[in-house]
Amino acid sequence: MRKTFILLAGALLLTGAAAFTVYSVQSNKVLTRPMQTPVADSTKTSFYSFTVNSLDGQPVSFEQYRGKKIIVLNTASECGYTPQYADWQKFYEENKDDVVVLGFPCNDFGGQEPGSAEQIKGFCQKNYGVTFPMFEKVAVKGAAKSPVYQWLTDPAQNGWNNQEPSWNFCKYVLDENGTLTHFFASKVKPGSEEFLKAMGL
Repeated sequence: MRKTFILLAGALLLTGAAAFTVYSVQSNKVLTRPMQTPVADSTKTSFYSFTVNSLDGQPVSFEQYRGKKIIVLNTASECGYTPQYADWQKFYEENKDDVVVLGFPCNDFGGQEPGSAEQIKGFCQKNYGVTFPMFEKVAVKGAAKSPVYQWLTDPAQNGWNNQEPSWNFCKYVLDENGTLTHFFASKVKPGSEEFLKAMGL
């Protein structure tokens, strides 16, 4: 009986360690567009074709971001990663001539963005002075996934990537031509070496 208990306890410890390893890898995950250029497809939707409502409910055309590098974040107000708002605001202020950060609040992970658009806007401005574009709350995974996140996670539309956000504050990077180039998971910040390399900074 004692031997059985020890074996079972050992198995549980190994399972727990494996789960922790998977979480750690996911939170630091980085994906890069394969070197080969996808075959041009005139029917493929352009990222610039989207028009999405801001937190104020005003339509915003992504065409205005053509020629800039784009970072797309799924954000939340009650997450352990929420302080990244300050990091991305600072990065945006320092690079906004060439880069735009687009924030998409979502409540898909742990119910950590329960507020209304007005509450989210007030929280972001009061606590982090956010001035980069913020949009209405959306779903970033599953059947109700927004069209923008459908594009970001469907290889038929973006050319290569199928990785959905694994938690809040995942990042998708697009180049000046609207080509998706990288995915970064939650722990990667603007000062991270792999992010700066991807941005050519």
